[in-house]
Formats: sequence, structure tokens, C-alpha cells
Amino acid sequence: MTSRLAGLRSPALIAPLLLALYGLLRLVDGLDGDHGPGLAWNLGHTLFFVGFLLFGVVTFRLRELVPGTSPRGRLMANVATVVSLFGIACFLWVILGDLSADVAEAAPLPELLEMIGPLAFQLGWLTLLVILVTATPRLLPAWSPLLVLGGFVLFAADLDLLPVGALLLTAGLAPVARASGPASSRAPRAAG
Repeated sequence: MTSRLAGLRSPALIAPLLLALYGLLRLVDGLDGDHGPGLAWNLGHTLFFVGFLLFGVVTFRLRELVPGTSPRGRLMANVATVVSLFGIACFLWVILGDLSADVAEAAPLPELLEMIGPLAFQLGWLTLLVILVTATPRLLPAWSPLLVLGGFVLFAADLDLLPVGALLLTAGLAPVARASGPASSRAPRAAG
């Protein structure tokens, strides 16, 4: 029971739930036909920012779970980690710009990085998740990266689908969360 509760406090579950809350607040903010500064906007973006900070923690956890395999495998995992963290940094900078016009004006993120950042985050994470699925022994179930990919596809299709996509991320990261609690220092078991 204690290890299950520890998993519920895992950044692998908290971060996508914060993203879901951001998505809901974004919907509330847009009820007047406009997305912009106000209580729902500011609170939502603050949750979004904290969520992406936690996604950084999860990225390190995913890398930590990758077994010490071949030098090529370690290199791939390290590159995927760096690519993910680069994407997360881009997200954080854009969110700061959304929260503060001063930041947006003083140091805007170039448009190219605004496009590449989300892709970098997603590709890096999917690579790490697939490595964990294909590891011997398998460390994550095959459905884990599929659910995460489904969440990413929903985000790309329509930002109004953020809450649903975030729930898919939550489900896809649940095996990682089980391995992240203080009572658990072992890798997650693949169930399926």
C-alpha cells in the first residue's frame, strides 16, 4: 500500500495531471472567445510551467531506468535525454513569455525553435520509452509509449484536446511512476 501511494506522488503522474489542469483552465479561459491574460490564463500557465519542470525530472528518471547496455545503446539514450531536455527548455521559455510580456519582448524564442522544441521533447521521450520497451528484460509494457504517442497526437491535432491527451500521458507513464517511489529502487515490470 505504501509503495502504491508513493507512486501517486511521482512526477511521472503529477506532471501530466498538471498539464490536464492547464488544458481545462485553457478551455475556461477561451469561453469568451479569446485566450489571454487573466486568472485562468495565469493559473493555467503556471501549472503548465511547473508541469514541464517535472517533465524534466521524468526525463532524467527515464534515462536512469535505461539499462547499462552497449555503448551505442547508452549513446542513443543520452542523445534522447539531451534532445528531450532541449525541448523542455523551449517549452519553458515560451511559457515564461506567455506569462510575462517583458520576457516575450526582451528575449523571444525564435519561431524555428518554437516549432522544433515540442518535436524534440516528444521524439526524445518516445525514444527513451521505446528503449525501455525493447530492453532485455523488457522494462516497460509495449502500450506505454503508444499511449504517450496518442497523447502527443491529440496535442498536435487540437489544443482543446490537452486534457484528454494528458490523461493518455498519465496512463502511459504509470509504469514509470510505480518505479519512481521512494520504496522502489527497481525498474518497472512490464505488464503485457
